[in-house]
Amino acid sequence: MDQFTLNLIVVGLTFALYVGIAFWARADSTSEFYTAGRGVHPVLNGMATGADWMSAASFISMAGIIAFGGYDASAYLMGWTGGYVLLAMLLAPYLRKFGKFTVPEFIGDRFYSQTARLIAVICLIIASVTYVIGQMKGVGVAFSGFLNMSYEMGLLVGAIIVAFYAVLGGMKGITYTQVAQYVVLIIAYTIPAIFISLSITGNPIPGLGLFSNTVEGGVPVLDQLDTVIQELGFASYTAQTDTTLNIFLFTMSLMIGTAGLPHVIVRFFTVPRVADARSSAGWALVFIALLYLTAPAVGAMARLNFVETMWPNGPQEEAIAIEEMPHWVQNWERTGLLAFEDKNGDGRIEYWADEEKNEAVKVDQDIMVLANPEIAGLPGWVIALVVAGGLAAALSTAAGLLMAISSAVSHDLIKSMIKPDISEKSELMAARISMLVAIAASTWLGLNPPGFAAQTVALAFGIAAASLFPVILMGIFSKRMNSQGAIAGMLAGLLSTVIYIFLHNGWFFIPGTNSFTNADPLLLSIQSTSFGAVGAMINFIVAYVVSNATQEPPKEVQDLVESIRVPKGAGAAQAH
Repeated sequence: MDQFTLNLIVVGLTFALYVGIAFWARADSTSEFYTAGRGVHPVLNGMATGADWMSAASFISMAGIIAFGGYDASAYLMGWTGGYVLLAMLLAPYLRKFGKFTVPEFIGDRFYSQTARLIAVICLIIASVTYVIGQMKGVGVAFSGFLNMSYEMGLLVGAIIVAFYAVLGGMKGITYTQVAQYVVLIIAYTIPAIFISLSITGNPIPGLGLFSNTVEGGVPVLDQLDTVIQELGFASYTAQTDTTLNIFLFTMSLMIGTAGLPHVIVRFFTVPRVADARSSAGWALVFIALLYLTAPAVGAMARLNFVETMWPNGPQEEAIAIEEMPHWVQNWERTGLLAFEDKNGDGRIEYWADEEKNEAVKVDQDIMVLANPEIAGLPGWVIALVVAGGLAAALSTAAGLLMAISSAVSHDLIKSMIKPDISEKSELMAARISMLVAIAASTWLGLNPPGFAAQTVALAFGIAAASLFPVILMGIFSKRMNSQGAIAGMLAGLLSTVIYIFLHNGWFFIPGTNSFTNADPLLLSIQSTSFGAVGAMINFIVAYVVSNATQEPPKEVQDLVESIRVPKGAGAAQAH
């Protein structure tokens, strides 16, 4: 059976599974649509949260970023993992005790202000749409690479699939679909990693294989990788090249952005009790760790395999001849995500750090995980499984984000502010329509993403870090924080961060409209992906100053904060 047919069969079977689950778990009420009926078991919720969390950025792009970024890119691992600990310890149980459907609803009620709720909706939509762009990039890469489609057509097909099961099932359908998607993606990620680790080091555990010796040379994997890429003029893989300031701010931005992302927070509203919220967070960390402990090995070994493909006999000998290019190169050249040019006309493709003589003129980092099994010569069924896993990762997170967007529009904007007397049926319809609009917008923006999938997602984390995390944290732990401080803080954090991002990535991500680049940033060495931590500090400072310069919150609100801070005794989430 040829690879294309095998890919179609495996991907088709997984999609049939997702659609079947969506039919089985379709939402018939707003409670099921928003919070899955508040009856999800903590272990299942942890698994669904893991799938929701491990997006295209984690599955497809993170190892690619690590493959080419080396030591500096480890900030993605530290930030995203550490952020989840913050979320589990500082926010999840308290928000679950508050018992509302959405983050804007918490902010609106805690700060007794419809204006605060509206600004929270805007922050949520901006962060979530930016995040979905990264998922759509991953979907387009996966489809185009293995199903003989253009990137644009792959993007469109993925959007149609996620629209079907997310719009039909709501949170209930999404939750149980994500459980299935987690199983698919974790198997798809670990099996190729085990094969590749065995072939390079003889060790079946990729995380240990990364620190083992190679089978052929008998030298440590990282030492061999350092030697090879330095001979080609690249920076040492294990050395720090970015500034300590930017790495620190980037890690902090990812951490607090994680704790402020609404599509993850809302998962803790789906469990029956407060204790279940903390328990499901613990299970989610276990499920996430299975992939995150493997990613560094996948990235390093992918880079080594790629370099050795271009220089089969080492950099001291001749580069690969054009007619000897392996089949996987031809596959990815068709997508436009990989491109070569024989600049000196010697019939060989030379891969160097020097752009003037580098004949691998385009290597999209997002292809590395998907191409890795082909590069390593693994069996066809492994390659097909990786395709299905990459799509599962992208679609699961896209569905969660779209759920957050639709609930913010239908529940927090329409029902709470525009039309309070709307019927449950009409509210459900509004949620589904808003989800379709969000899918259309993110698909269009995904045609010209502002970076690799992980970079685009990092921008979303920065927006969430600067706008939502500070106000949620202060809403839980500060009785003195009032509505004026919350509103001023959110606006200051959001505007400063979005403007900084647009200055470096183009206004509304339109190519050519940027004034600075991440290589030459506006402020010190702070890149646009790292500015979220600065935006969060601005948010905290402005909120504190304004709040202390204005009237204290009402007594009943201060009593509410006292109650929230004791994470026990919560009843069911309140339906509205």
